[in-house]
Amino acid sequence: MKIVALAGGVGGAKLAHGLAQILPPEDLTVIVNTGDDFEHLGLYICPDLDTVCYTLAGLANFE
Repeated sequence: MKIVALAGGVGGAKLAHGLAQILPPEDLTVIVNTGDDFEHLGLYICPDLDTVCYTLAGLANFE
């Protein structure tokens, strides 16, 4: 069964992490919010995408 998760922020990252624990990688697609992206000092910042990627990689600090 293929699952598509819509994710944004910490809550979406936690949802994606939970789904990744129970589904094979080929069955999970995560679509991440880009509505909060912005440019700062010439750099493109994607906070929700960063949060989801760090969480799925096991690098997020929830403290």
